[in-house]
Amino acid sequence: MTRHTSAFSKDFILMAIGQIISLFGNQILHFALPLYLLNQTGSSALFGTISAISFIPMILLFPIGGIIADRVNKRNIMVILDFSTSALVFLFSVTVNSYNIVPLIAAAMLFLYAIQGAYQPAVQASIPALVNHEHMMAANSIVDMISSLANMLGPVLGGLLYASVGLSPILYISVVCFFASVVMEIFIHIPFQKREHTGSMVVSGVRDMKESFHFLVAKKPILLKIAVSYGMISLLLCSLFNIALPILFTQDLGFSENVANTLYGYSQGAIAIGSVLGGLLVGTLSRRLKAHTISLGVHCVS
Repeated sequence: MTRHTSAFSKDFILMAIGQIISLFGNQILHFALPLYLLNQTGSSALFGTISAISFIPMILLFPIGGIIADRVNKRNIMVILDFSTSALVFLFSVTVNSYNIVPLIAAAMLFLYAIQGAYQPAVQASIPALVNHEHMMAANSIVDMISSLANMLGPVLGGLLYASVGLSPILYISVVCFFASVVMEIFIHIPFQKREHTGSMVVSGVRDMKESFHFLVAKKPILLKIAVSYGMISLLLCSLFNIALPILFTQDLGFSENVANTLYGYSQGAIAIGSVLGGLLVGTLSRRLKAHTISLGVHCVS
């Protein structure tokens, strides 16, 4: 497999720019669409239900996306997913004023989260093919930083844009940006070595997932315990941050709609900043942290 001699090749830079457009665009849409639904209907039940079920495709497609990325040209995956996002947002923008917004937003959110769940594994799997081994850590750090910044700044930008210009301009800008990302990604060359077929992709994928679960259960059960604990904590806290906060700002505190939407965007950005700072703190204090002290800290916060 061909490796690039420079630290960050043109292909890696193009891939990183494409990731910026995709992640920031998705985060802004993830913020604006449910908030638009809440503002239009005033129904916290609809808002909470659609926000909750939207995560299901992303959760399911993260492992499946990794399996596909190992067997399909990763450049093609990114091009197809960004083009699909551009087409989806365009279709939504021309139908939002003509049909019931509830099923439209529900379908759009499901597809957007599904696309994000399949997109990120393709980006991660592309890194070893685009950079030399000695620059792998730096490349992974850049990709992770882009993801963190998107999670941090996306809701803030979404809140500011939604409060100032409304939903329609956000949709039009998103269509153009995602299509521009497609055009740019077409010129990326990611070395791809086709794996030998040992059955259908479905059979191979199921086998890979079984091996992964067997590894977690039989060889590294501590990783499984950490994953389950993290999942349970995220389940409880995400329901508070993603569902309770917007309802609190828009309906219970008496703010005007624009102010409430902006403040909600700031709150989401503050949460993301806390996540980044928490990761840095854990890295700094990693030698002092023990399993029982981590669990004690979580209980204290709860």
